[in-house]
Formats: sequence, structure tokens, C-alpha cells
Amino acid sequence: MSLDALYQELILDHAKRRVGFGLAPEEGATASSHQRNPICGDEIEVRVRVDGDVVRDVTWEGAGCSISQASASMLAELVAKDPDGVVRELPRGEASVLVNHFREALRSRGTVLLDEDEFGDAAALSGVSKYTARVKCAMLAWVAFEDALSRA
Repeated sequence: MSLDALYQELILDHAKRRVGFGLAPEEGATASSHQRNPICGDEIEVRVRVDGDVVRDVTWEGAGCSISQASASMLAELVAKDPDGVVRELPRGEASVLVNHFREALRSRGTVLLDEDEFGDAAALSGVSKYTARVKCAMLAWVAFEDALSRA
């Protein structure tokens, strides 16, 4: 199996199993952000809960293509919970750095690849950067997360 085929399978898997899907109740220091891609109609709402300087929870709801749904799932898994539901404790600053690195890679048109050690499954989205029409799909949840985090 080629690396591209493996990445495509990973994207489809995340689009189906959707880690973090379903908005958590608004409690404590939470904020939400709703983002929409007017070109294709994809929509995502991301809710972030923080405790001081630490991201405690990222949940989301949305509808759209496999790339936008997988990207939201990968983001939730990377930032807040692993596939087994174990909560991670990611400082806000590190979360912001992740978003910036993700944005840089997706805007690179394939010249910057996401590191698997840093991005886990989300590294599979590196190939999306070659297709400018799909970059917004992959970025949608990350933009919503960044916005919600800034207001939480």
C-alpha cells in the first residue's frame, strides 16, 4: 500500500469515527466558534474548554466533506483526547503553535510536510496542501479552534 493510499484510508477512517464529535455542555471556561466554508458549504462548530492555561476539552459538530470532518476529528484527538478518551493536557501556547504549523504546511502547496511525531494522524492532511480548493476544508476546524481558544 502506498503512503498516499494509507493517508487516504486514515482520512476516511477519521471522517467515520469522528473523535470529539458532539458539543460538550458549556461549563467552566468555554468558548465556541462556528465557521463555514462558503465555497462548498462545509460547517463546523468547535467548543473549547480550558482550565487556566491548559486546554481540557475540544468538541465539535459539523457537516461537510470527508476532509473537513476528518480534520476536525484529528484536531480533537491531537489537542484534547486520544482515541481511548484519555484527556491530554496541552498548554494554550503549544496549541497555538500547532495551529500555526498546520496553517503553514497547508499553505505551502506541498513544500512543507506535517511531522507525524508532532501531528499524529493529522500529518495525513499534508497532501491536501497540493489542492488549493481543499485547503479551506482541512483548515475549517483549526480556524474555529483558534478562534474559540482566543475567547475561552
